[in-house]
Amino acid sequence: MSANAPQIVVDNLGKGFGALKVVDGVSFDVADGEFVAIVGPSGCGKSTLLNLIAGFEKADTGRIEIDGAPVNGPSRNGIMISQHGSVFPWLTVQDNVVFGLTGASERERMERAHRYIEMVGLAGFEKAYPHQLSGGMLKRVEIARALVVKPEILYMDEPFSALDALMSLRMQIELRRILEEERHTVLLITHDVEEAIFLADRIIVLTARPTAIQTTFEVNLPHPRKLSDPAAQALREAILGELGIEAAV
Repeated sequence: MSANAPQIVVDNLGKGFGALKVVDGVSFDVADGEFVAIVGPSGCGKSTLLNLIAGFEKADTGRIEIDGAPVNGPSRNGIMISQHGSVFPWLTVQDNVVFGLTGASERERMERAHRYIEMVGLAGFEKAYPHQLSGGMLKRVEIARALVVKPEILYMDEPFSALDALMSLRMQIELRRILEEERHTVLLITHDVEEAIFLADRIIVLTARPTAIQTTFEVNLPHPRKLSDPAAQALREAILGELGIEAAV
């Protein structure tokens, strides 16, 4: 892959389930290290689109390439973090984090686990079990487990939607802090327009099902971002307008 080539290429992607057309002619590129958020109406096919790109679903038409190679299934260069969570309840925090590490010595596994447990603010909870943790702490475990294998791409499907508003904001801030330390390409599916503005470099707005790209917004705001900033508020109103929602005053 050349230095200027996109890391992810989605070209004229189509997907249906029987007679139900879900994704219809979606095309976009994602640059290496870019954070792209995808928003759209409920049930429009956002998660299906992400699953196609991550290799968990097979497209009917079109193509997906990552680093110049066609996507034929899930790859180790990408990790999915979903709204449902995937922490193993019978393993401690430390054992959950090291679960996906293979081909490394025990010492290296423990050192890497310690680094990422500390990075997500869970130092001191290494021996705790999931039932002893709050929802926000469980999400931190999941993020640490994803990052410890050093994926090039993070696929995030409404990862904070099950959390209350305050904890969701804290996790967004935590994610931004981690991305300042480590370079990852991120594709985020979210129903929360403010979350998209707070986190992303670019926001893709999808149509209702069968979904296609309605419009795209560049988020040219420096980090750390304040959603009270007039530019952020104007962007929020523009995105909500594209979604057919009149922004509250």
